[in-house]
Amino acid sequence: MPNATLILLIILLPLAGFVMLGIYGRKYFQNTSGIIGTTLMLISTVLALYTAYGYFFEYVKVDGVYQPLVPLKYTWLQFSDGVSIDMGIIIDPISVMMLVVVTFISLMVHIYSLGYMKGDERFPTYYAFLGLFTFSMLGLVISSNIFQIYIFWELVGVSSFLLIGYYYDKPSAVAACKKAFIVTRFADVGFLIGILILSFYSRTLDFNTLIERLTSAESTEFKSAVAASFMGISALTWGLVLVFIGGAGKSAMFPLHIWLPDAMEGPTPVSALIHAATMVVAGVFLVARLFPVFAISAPNALSLVGYVGAISALIAAIIACTQTDIKRVLAYSTMSQIGYMMFALGVSKYGGEDGLGYTASMFHLFTHAMFKALLFLGAGAVIHYIHSNEMKDMGGLRKYLPITHITFLIACLAIAGVPPFAGFFSKEEILLAAYQNNTAVYWIALITSGLTAFYMFRLYFGIFWNKEAHAHGEHKNEGGFAMMIPLVLLAVGASAAGFIPFGHFVSSDRTRLETEFHLMFSIAPVALGLAGIFIAMWMYKKQNDRPDKLAASLNGLYKSAYHKFYIDEIYIFITRKIIFNLIGKPAAWFDKNVVDGLMNATGNSTKDISETIKGFQSGKVQSYAIYFLVSIIGLALLFIYIWK
Repeated sequence: MPNATLILLIILLPLAGFVMLGIYGRKYFQNTSGIIGTTLMLISTVLALYTAYGYFFEYVKVDGVYQPLVPLKYTWLQFSDGVSIDMGIIIDPISVMMLVVVTFISLMVHIYSLGYMKGDERFPTYYAFLGLFTFSMLGLVISSNIFQIYIFWELVGVSSFLLIGYYYDKPSAVAACKKAFIVTRFADVGFLIGILILSFYSRTLDFNTLIERLTSAESTEFKSAVAASFMGISALTWGLVLVFIGGAGKSAMFPLHIWLPDAMEGPTPVSALIHAATMVVAGVFLVARLFPVFAISAPNALSLVGYVGAISALIAAIIACTQTDIKRVLAYSTMSQIGYMMFALGVSKYGGEDGLGYTASMFHLFTHAMFKALLFLGAGAVIHYIHSNEMKDMGGLRKYLPITHITFLIACLAIAGVPPFAGFFSKEEILLAAYQNNTAVYWIALITSGLTAFYMFRLYFGIFWNKEAHAHGEHKNEGGFAMMIPLVLLAVGASAAGFIPFGHFVSSDRTRLETEFHLMFSIAPVALGLAGIFIAMWMYKKQNDRPDKLAASLNGLYKSAYHKFYIDEIYIFITRKIIFNLIGKPAAWFDKNVVDGLMNATGNSTKDISETIKGFQSGKVQSYAIYFLVSIIGLALLFIYIWK
């Protein structure tokens, strides 16, 4: 049975690692910091699995519904009756699922880093930052209060800033961490305003109470939130859209995705952690946490979630087909897969079989964590061996990296939706939900699934086939036991996770959802995926001029996709030419000439007056006697004048 002590241990052990290694690591634990951090993470993972088992198999359901538990609730700041910032723990199906995902993926990254980061001068600092990152995400997923989740949300942003900019002496890494931090801060302003709107009308910050009040048509809070409007849109819809903007920034949805490819400047294991289980799925989790309000009370806001997710998935897949840096290909792949999760939520409804999209989204989040972490860690093994991120420097590596080759292939098959690997089951449920509820989104998703298979096997053949390779650098193996164990374990997850009856544990209304396999429906997506694989094989298995000919024939489209549709350039133009010139420069002039001018004038006036009158306090007795005499004479004349 889950209890507060157990959950606190899961969360606080990574924090303890951060404090211990951050303060004393370089002095006392230079060589053992990795073992300490990994051991603490292993304990957290075991406790998370135990918690999941206790909640799903031992906790008694009420009328077939998993009940949310709040084993801890501490009022931190009280604003008014019912409105307070509480530091609490909520245990329900999605928070328990996320505890397992975050701890397990973080454990794999901790173990992998023992080999990958071995010999790094700041080894203890690296593990301290990993602990802080994991603590932040764990705190986010168990938050019982919407402002509490915002606190951990910002802490995740700080942690990602530290890890993306880990190589602080590398200018590109410094620029990347600043870019990620600034872009997500802009999105988080929307999130904060959304929180204020929702809490104002619901009269609470507590998740359970907020959802109950804003989904009941009879409640006064719901009526007031719907009655109030701006530009013809209800306050409730505005609040949820603004909250989603925060989620879109964190999950790198179009057009707030520009930070994600640059985040690859951090160590490769960090990329696995950010892209598989932590930062980028936070937005999906946020929408899922408030899903009843989206689905029941603001379907227009939920439709926006769906279309943004679908557009993001398609754009990212197209860009991924043209990139040559293997980590950037995987970054855009992540954006595309997160788009899948978002539009699955967007096409879903609340309750029963209508909630298939919700379950499919959470299922894909679960399976994606396995195969995407495997892809990044596999890419890390390749980079560790080749000392390059560029596909042109790779090829034929299957002979030198056999374990990496097999596990990477499994991950590619999983993300391409090839049965019976994990991605097939979760992706098919998403496609089915889209097919049942939104035809336009379904066709976008179907095209994206074919592109996904193509660009992933373009990557696979470019790394492991294509040309003959020779041993590189000082690495004569795949990085050792520490780097291979996570690959094997994640490959098992990418192969078997799809067979979990996920709907029995996670659904929109916390009841048991029976999902069925539809053979006829699966023919089109599987055939499209296989077509993508065979086209990639035809083009990239052996060196030839077909890719160059195709790129030349597509000309403008290929060039635009290669340059990421110039979205970064558009941002730079808007920032430098419009914001800086039309807003920044006038604001700077006003600040310098009006604000500073008034302050300087006040100071100068005071100085001039003081210069003028300071002679009155010269310290000379003769002067004081003259002032005194003149004053007496003046007063005497004044009295004579008055009495006269």
